[in-house]
Amino acid sequence: MALELTLTADERAHEARVLEAVRARIAEARGAISFAEFMGLALYAPGLGYYSAGARKFGAGGDFTTAPEISPLFGRCLARQCRDVLVATGGSILEFGAGTGALAASLLATLAALDALPERYFILEVSADLRARQEEHLARLAAPLAARVVWLDRLPATPLAGVLLANEVLDALPCERFVMRAGRARRLGVGVDAGGTLCEVELAGDIVLPAGLAADALPEAYRGELCPSLAAWIASLGASLDRGLVLAIDYGLPRAALYHAGRTSGTLQCHFRHRAHGDPFVNVGLQDITAWVDFTAVAEAAVDAGLEVAGFSTQAALLLALGIERDVASEADGPARYARACEARQLLLPTGMGETFRAIALTRAFDEPLSGFALQDLRRQL
Repeated sequence: MALELTLTADERAHEARVLEAVRARIAEARGAISFAEFMGLALYAPGLGYYSAGARKFGAGGDFTTAPEISPLFGRCLARQCRDVLVATGGSILEFGAGTGALAASLLATLAALDALPERYFILEVSADLRARQEEHLARLAAPLAARVVWLDRLPATPLAGVLLANEVLDALPCERFVMRAGRARRLGVGVDAGGTLCEVELAGDIVLPAGLAADALPEAYRGELCPSLAAWIASLGASLDRGLVLAIDYGLPRAALYHAGRTSGTLQCHFRHRAHGDPFVNVGLQDITAWVDFTAVAEAAVDAGLEVAGFSTQAALLLALGIERDVASEADGPARYARACEARQLLLPTGMGETFRAIALTRAFDEPLSGFALQDLRRQL
């Protein structure tokens, strides 16, 4: 269902520019493009896409709120896992898509208190306006902490030791969509109708379903998504890590649960002004487009990249293992403790982010126990 919200004149003008670019690509492709190509344009086209242009994305004035913006508790907990790795490996932290910089700020402050600062805190950010926000936010840190932050335009040429962090990154990798027709997974793409409006079309050729997913197990008209660039992205992480941990946190499921026959409408979701809906063809370039992560695919790609799958759990189990309850209880001030408790509920409860979000740990040349995965081991589900 389309999202009916009034756009400003500037927003309408921006959407018109993005739509012009998309229609031009469709015309160049003789009538249709894959959904992954459309999603890539809508999110990442230089100067036009949602993550490449200047729209506010996070917080009350944006479209969604991530865990680091909900509470500093999230960063404090992850800092303890980072500390354990940094003590054993030395080296640095590399964060992908650092949002407002809230997670980096919380991690650095906590690691300073734990006497376990990384050599450098690298941020790989594709959005120029988000980088500007991160620079402004992190400039407020104490000078010795702010000085450790380095922004990158691409992955480092030399593999690093330490921790690679990807919080809510995998869900925004461009995905393909498919629909089941007579036992075949038909590829869905994007075209234009007679009035020039973007619309869904079925493309020639079938989607190759992931290993272990039988076409005859999915009902007629079943819809789903898969991410063709995921394996290459994980491989690039493997090539960038000499020793240490990749920690990815996102909403998603193991393959058997994600492609369950009862989940007939897929998981594609768009976010605009803190409202979630399922229509990717409105507010193009102004809204986020995401799909749930196939964590089995993440694990398969990790093994292919020479990484070990060292842990898999819910976000709730990860944060509980890393001491979030102690953090709440340690607040001496009553109102502050109440505020932290409310924030913790959002991060932990199944109705919030606690069960929907999963955490996966991928390691190389690192055999120490991971404290964040001490409470729960769901790797058998992958």
